[in-house]
Formats: sequence, C-alpha cells, structure tokens
Amino acid sequence: MSFATAPRWIIHLPTTLTSLDEATALAVALCDSLGHLTVVDFGETTLSEEDAQFLRTRVFCDARLGGAGRCRRPDAHDGPCGQVPHRERRRHPDLPPDGQEERRGPRGGPGTGADRLT
Repeated sequence: MSFATAPRWIIHLPTTLTSLDEATALAVALCDSLGHLTVVDFGETTLSEEDAQFLRTRVFCDARLGGAGRCRRPDAHDGPCGQVPHRERRRHPDLPPDGQEERRGPRGGPGTGADRLT
C-alpha cells in the first residue's frame, strides 16, 4: 500500500555573491538563524551558479544520526558524522561575530538596546 504525499516546494533565493565560499557561508548563517523553523529542511540545502542551476553543490552532510537528528557537518567532511557546535560553524564574512548581531527596528531603522541579541 502506498500513501500519496503532497509535493514539497523549493525556494530559489538568488544572491549577489560571486563565490562558492561566500554562498556556503551565507547558507550556514541562514541555517544558524532560521534553524528553529521545522518547515525548512536545511539538510537538503544545495548551491548552484546562476547559469548552471542543474549543477548543484550540497552544503551539509545530512546523514541520519541514529535518533539524534542529522549530521550538520559540511558535505564530504572528514571524520565521524555529528552535530556541529555553533562556534565551529562558518559565518559569512560580512556578518558580525556571534553575539553581536543587531536586530533592526521598524522600517529597517536601528533597534533599541532591548533589540540586541546576546
């Protein structure tokens, strides 16, 4: 017996980045920032050049971890699979160091001191 499932949707998010390393760092930063959303499957994240979208590069390994979730190490990593501590994740070079992000206030203006992430 087979059960029909609804098709999943893919969001294609073009960027102005010009290197694979920059695009990978942004994908990791998005995962760090939005990883709590269960509707986004970050483990399946792939990257491609704008004019070669049929050639995709995986970002994360995504192997099953025996009931403990999925591997969040880079694709084709050395060593055993596992969750990656936050401090080991790569960040986009344009983003401030961990703990120094600033939330924007209404209409993109600066937020109040209470808006700062710690």
